[in-house]
Amino acid sequence: MKITENTFVSLDYKLEVDGKIADQSQPGQPLKFAFGMGMLLPKFEAAIAGLEPGQEFKFTLSPADGYGEIIKEAIVELPKEVFTINGEVEEGLLTVGNMIPMADASGNRLMGRVAAVAGDKVTMDFNHPMAGNTLNFSGRIVDVREVTPEDLQGFAGGGGGGCDCGDGCSCDDSKGCKC
Repeated sequence: MKITENTFVSLDYKLEVDGKIADQSQPGQPLKFAFGMGMLLPKFEAAIAGLEPGQEFKFTLSPADGYGEIIKEAIVELPKEVFTINGEVEEGLLTVGNMIPMADASGNRLMGRVAAVAGDKVTMDFNHPMAGNTLNFSGRIVDVREVTPEDLQGFAGGGGGGCDCGDGCSCDDSKGCKC
């Protein structure tokens, strides 16, 4: 069966960025997803459309086709006091590279990466961690079958990427939903 709309795909993959492995499926644990539901990058899905089990793939996505260019306005300097709870900053929280769940002034949830800590200031980067990177994917299609209603459980309408399973889970579009 070929990968088309309304198919459920299992694939092994490797993602390389700047010549280094940034992510990959584990042996015996392929990435599984409903094709065309917005779980993966649109250009990723376009690159594997029509493939069948056993076929290999290799393609490159530019930053524009991946997670976008780096947006300078998404890198902000905040006062360290923003991170205090009961008058203290949790030990190890403000470590460069840490991902911290936060909310904007409107209450929208977003993830930020600690980019720098200097004195009483913390620089947070709210760009996607893969923003600005050229993504080099390779792998093999393991299985393709028709989507079942069980495959779609937990999705809030699909189409927007990721899911909301109602238990606080959120999913990274590059890996599919693992709720």
